[in-house]
Amino acid sequence: MQSLIINFAPTGMVPTKDDNPHVPITPAEIIEDVRLAYNLGISMVHLHARDPQTHKPTWKKEVYAQIISGIREFAPELVICVSTSGRTFNEFEKRSDVLQLKGDLKPDMGSLTLSSLNFQKQASVSDPEMIMSLARRMQDNGIKPEAEAFDAGMVNYLKYLVQKGVVQPPYYANLILGNISSAQADLLHIGIMIRDLPDNTLCSLGGIGDRQLPVNSLAISMGYGVRVGLEDNLWYDAGRTRSARNIDLLERVHVIAQANQRPVMKPAQLRQMLRLA
Repeated sequence: MQSLIINFAPTGMVPTKDDNPHVPITPAEIIEDVRLAYNLGISMVHLHARDPQTHKPTWKKEVYAQIISGIREFAPELVICVSTSGRTFNEFEKRSDVLQLKGDLKPDMGSLTLSSLNFQKQASVSDPEMIMSLARRMQDNGIKPEAEAFDAGMVNYLKYLVQKGVVQPPYYANLILGNISSAQADLLHIGIMIRDLPDNTLCSLGGIGDRQLPVNSLAISMGYGVRVGLEDNLWYDAGRTRSARNIDLLERVHVIAQANQRPVMKPAQLRQMLRLA
């Protein structure tokens, strides 16, 4: 069975210290959580940035640059993906700002949400023109899209982008299950989405909230990658009696991977499979 892609999502745009005191907010905290994760074993990291003063989400490439620079000091080969989410910002200039970083600060990948969707209390808006513009900017700058699909329609839109030639193989997709308005974490939803992925796609499965553990467990047992971290799930247990740390969630994934005889994929191997520089 193929080695396991672990896509580490340490912070996201929404969680705060009030939600979970272990959520990394500042660049230094995010870098430290990535360092601990890297030492344990991950394949890639999915980054969001927060304003160091207000702790609110930021689109500014200067903050991303600080995080990326800190990570590359100890993990130069780690695959780094940055967010272009429309959950808080919906101007192309802001969402694409981080894609302008150059040299050693240039991200390997950029998230590409494949449609608009509603979360429990907030909408994430990505209209067709925005998706196409972000995909083209990534293509122009040599950054591979990290396709994010929350339902089967989004998977179909990935195939549309393939047909239009704005994303190039091999492809990478996160299938994120359990959002209140999207595909749920059951075998039928998951199976349909996996079936519809374009050929030559590597995929990881993530679950929101208490769906993270069962979705990660299924992915590991069936040969797929996982997305894991406090971005998607703040609790260690379904009863919500213990706030999770990122390292707790990662250690549990490692235990499940070992039980399924799946070694963690090294970043260098993932780079080779995705044809990243």
